Amino acid sequence: MADAPHNYNEDSIRSLDWREHIRLRPGMYIGKLGDGSSQDDGIYVLVKEVIDNSIDEHVMGFGKTIEVNISEHRVEVRDYGRGIPLGKVIDCVSKINTGGKYDSGAFQKSVGLNGVGTKAVNALSNYFKVQSYRDGKTKIAEFQQGILTKESNETPTTQRNGTMIIFEPDNTVFKNYRFIPQFLENQIWNYAFLNAGLTINFNGQKFFSQNGLLDLLQRKTNIESLRYPIIHLKGDDIEIALTHGNEYGEEYYSFVNGQYTTQGGTHLAAMREAIVETVRDFFKEKFEASDIRASIVGAISVRVQEPVFESQTKTKLGSINMAPEGQSVRSFVGDFIKKNLDNYLHKNKETADALKKRIQQSERERKDIAGIKKLANERAKKANLHNKKLRDCHIHYNDVIKVDKNNPEDKRYETTLFITEGDSASGSITISRNVQHQAVFSLRGKPLNCFGLTKKIVYENEEFNLLQHALDIEDGMETLRYNKIVIATDADVDGMHIRLLMLTFFLQFFPDLVRNGHLYILETPLFRVRNKKDTIYCYTDEERQKAIKKLGPKPEITRFKGLGEISPNEFKDFIGEDMRLEPIILHKDTSISKLLSYYMGKNTPERQKFIIENLRIEKDLANDDNLPLEAGAA
Repeated sequence: MADAPHNYNEDSIRSLDWREHIRLRPGMYIGKLGDGSSQDDGIYVLVKEVIDNSIDEHVMGFGKTIEVNISEHRVEVRDYGRGIPLGKVIDCVSKINTGGKYDSGAFQKSVGLNGVGTKAVNALSNYFKVQSYRDGKTKIAEFQQGILTKESNETPTTQRNGTMIIFEPDNTVFKNYRFIPQFLENQIWNYAFLNAGLTINFNGQKFFSQNGLLDLLQRKTNIESLRYPIIHLKGDDIEIALTHGNEYGEEYYSFVNGQYTTQGGTHLAAMREAIVETVRDFFKEKFEASDIRASIVGAISVRVQEPVFESQTKTKLGSINMAPEGQSVRSFVGDFIKKNLDNYLHKNKETADALKKRIQQSERERKDIAGIKKLANERAKKANLHNKKLRDCHIHYNDVIKVDKNNPEDKRYETTLFITEGDSASGSITISRNVQHQAVFSLRGKPLNCFGLTKKIVYENEEFNLLQHALDIEDGMETLRYNKIVIATDADVDGMHIRLLMLTFFLQFFPDLVRNGHLYILETPLFRVRNKKDTIYCYTDEERQKAIKKLGPKPEITRFKGLGEISPNEFKDFIGEDMRLEPIILHKDTSISKLLSYYMGKNTPERQKFIIENLRIEKDLANDDNLPLEAGAA
């Protein structure tokens, strides 16, 4: 029981050591925890914190290769840098504010400057081992949840200089966690793109880039669909790549000192503004900013001394000056783009002409839907007052969390929107959900197949328009109200069809949502196996067989055919802390237009032939590496 107010005294005050504080407040150090189903979950931050140190060694000119091996629950990283000074091996991984990055002469433009990252990994791991190889000697230290368990003396070695770190995330902190290979590969590729000449061997595969951000955009786009060749501009401490495609939305990848700033910041804002200003000046026309940026794909990387991020997880760059010159990041980026992009367009007339045609096409499309858009928005505004489709939650992803007036945190609330089919399923979820941060949007039967249609249909179709307004993504991702959009349909043929139709809607009109990891499929149990003492929920037939064996002879077995059959009391267990979500992940070489054309186009005989020749059982289908779009068994 907490102390009563009148018992508040010296005994009520306690000081936590470094590891206790990290374990008590892990979110302060690594952002959200999660189970690995989101690309910004804590287990990926742990991997990043360790690799960042190896990258910093490479940037300083020490080590051209990094070995990374990640199995289901274990991470090993070996670099060939200088190695941690042997006398400080333990301090560097277990004492906050201890490290080599406070001396800016040793690490000029490093990612981690606060001496926290590796300590957080150590404190949040069931097992943590550090081994340094330096000048013919080596030293090892092992830890459990940040507590030193084993230490070796310095011994001779023939190994090359460098550092080896091995850790296993604590499964009491990261519950039911798993590493998703595609998320790890994206992390590793980003390191390769931002460090031309560096080789990273990840689980036996070589990751190497020669052309930096140009290679990144070539990997992220379908070259055939681009309106003009990728523009690639490099300068001192800055690199830019950009082009225009045919898909809706804007797509950006931004980096500071090799750190992927998923929430952008001043450097990305400056890039977006400078592109608009430069294009207007070059063509001497007052194009709308939205027309210039429509369908743009861009990447920016800057390197600055002592970057100021808006949180420990470094996902958003604050407003800083470029020491020692004193120039702001905004003006530094803006001046570079205005000069170099203008020069490029003058030298490449075909690219300039193609860019202008793309802008004019966006202008025509915008004007074409202006009338219907106005009427649809008015209808949506009225419907929002009594929107029967949306059972909203109290807080939203775009609500800003501020620690105090002088320290705006970039942390956001974790919120979820379940998209359900029919009243029975939405009723169960609505009753059992957490009303603080979980909302429900109910579909009326099967939505329209919108493949091949223009964005005009989003405004003409009442259901799509209301969903767009519920998400608040009409003008971009910045105002997104829910960071997890979960398609929750029955595990039958109709449910799968609705799932496919909703995937088509998001991929066709809001691909940014999918690329940025906001779209998921809800996994709910297919079976309930129980006796008088125990109840086991099973998600596959294999789990059902194990449950029958565990519970003994003749247990009661229930097959859930639809979400509406699951009682609210049971449902709350499936959408709570242990909710099973399958993220929708696009493979690097997937063309959205080709993907939708194949699955949703009018090539029925071709699809039929494929199904007959490639029929698999569910567990094989979920593990098929050749599928372009992954979502468990979707």
